[in-house]
Amino acid sequence: MNTSIDASQASSVAAAPAASRIAVVGAGPVGLALGLLAARHLPQAQISLFDARALDKDIAADPRVLALSLGSVQLLQQLRAWDGGRAQPIQEVLVSQQPPGTLPLGGEPQVRIRAAEEAVPMLGAVQSYGAVVAPLQRAWLEQAAQQPQRLFTRFGTPVASLKPLPQGVEVDAGIAESFDLAVVAEGGVFAEQARKSIARDYAQTAWIGTVTLEGGSPGLAIERFTRQGPAALLPLPPGPDGLQRAALVWCVDSRDDPVKDLNDAQRLAVLSSIFPPEAGRLVAVTPMKHFALGLNAERTLARERTVRIGNAAQTLHPVAGQGLNLGLRDAFTLVQALRRGNSVGAALRRVEFQRAPDRWSVIAATDFLARSFTWQLPGLPTARALGLALLQAVPPLRSALARQMMFGRR
Repeated sequence: MNTSIDASQASSVAAAPAASRIAVVGAGPVGLALGLLAARHLPQAQISLFDARALDKDIAADPRVLALSLGSVQLLQQLRAWDGGRAQPIQEVLVSQQPPGTLPLGGEPQVRIRAAEEAVPMLGAVQSYGAVVAPLQRAWLEQAAQQPQRLFTRFGTPVASLKPLPQGVEVDAGIAESFDLAVVAEGGVFAEQARKSIARDYAQTAWIGTVTLEGGSPGLAIERFTRQGPAALLPLPPGPDGLQRAALVWCVDSRDDPVKDLNDAQRLAVLSSIFPPEAGRLVAVTPMKHFALGLNAERTLARERTVRIGNAAQTLHPVAGQGLNLGLRDAFTLVQALRRGNSVGAALRRVEFQRAPDRWSVIAATDFLARSFTWQLPGLPTARALGLALLQAVPPLRSALARQMMFGRR
């Protein structure tokens, strides 16, 4: 994702913005990024940012973990909303498969992607939700304070409904107001969402927590394919005690959940048997939370004057860690389309066309991988092992995968 917008381009669109009044519904990372991009590159547009949470809520303390691609990091840097001191760069990704499913000639299949081999400073970064959202919110509030006549912060104001109008959309947030465009960027987890056009319950549960490691490599992200589903370790900055930590995402079959009845010591023992030696020694795990996994996606991003981006458009299985990155690319592409000065309809058609290859390739890949763990097909683990081995053996294929992970499909 090329996120640069130069000054000559910005000045060329000062006339006739596609949408002069924009409502952004949802002040998570995608909504805030969209609001900031629109504020800076649609200079004649009025932008109202709605969110149900109160402005004084301490969002910085939210410990949920997000995996950001390099393109997402670059976008946040461009928005001057990147707190690198609270992030852990990902320097290497190791994808492997737990036996059974070894290679025909023996050995365990794996793929290694290294930032140094791709000539980039990092493949991405891991950061807490609060550390991502707080700088974005601060940047938005600073921008809104400089331009109070056109940037409006509507926190503590839940949007009850959106209603199409002949030339716009009505946003009901206690008082009905008309806008040229409404951008819905509210997220939420799969179990709490109304079902969209494409919905599939994977009958899988994700258990999340934090593990403490000894002897691992800082900056190493690991994804391990198991019989039950994928398990991942995402590197975190060292804790106050200086020990190495990683965020854990452990996906298992909900119908026969092997995790729920275990205590922390038992969970740690099982995890130690799952991850390869490169992870280091797992010495502790925090109490874990869990949530249901599924696919919930819209067939189209836009309907009339309403466009959905991020988790409002597609909620995915975490197997590829691409949900937030897709949403930020949605936001960037939407603002680019609006900057061209065409009608809202033309801008939304352009967004639909430009986002389709990236969006549907990620949806298809994550859906295929998620469902494959539930298939009881002879030879499937071996086929997956051969696929990993092929990626490792053919550097151009591995590099193409790395570029898609970092920047999406272009």
